[in-house]
Amino acid sequence: MAKTNPLKFIQQVRSETAKVTWPSRRETGVTTLMVFVMVFLASMFFLAADQLMSFALSWLLGF
Repeated sequence: MAKTNPLKFIQQVRSETAKVTWPSRRETGVTTLMVFVMVFLASMFFLAADQLMSFALSWLLGF
């Protein structure tokens, strides 16, 4: 593997970073909100599934 000059490496990193399309503040906020909504929905689904399985198991075992 060829060694790269540290100065050249930093220049390459800055060049690649300039090519990145950064999201706007609004896009970041909307995406964050959607993540929280999906986490909430997933937690409600797993809570309901857990309660249903707990009820079914306790009914099957006669407790």
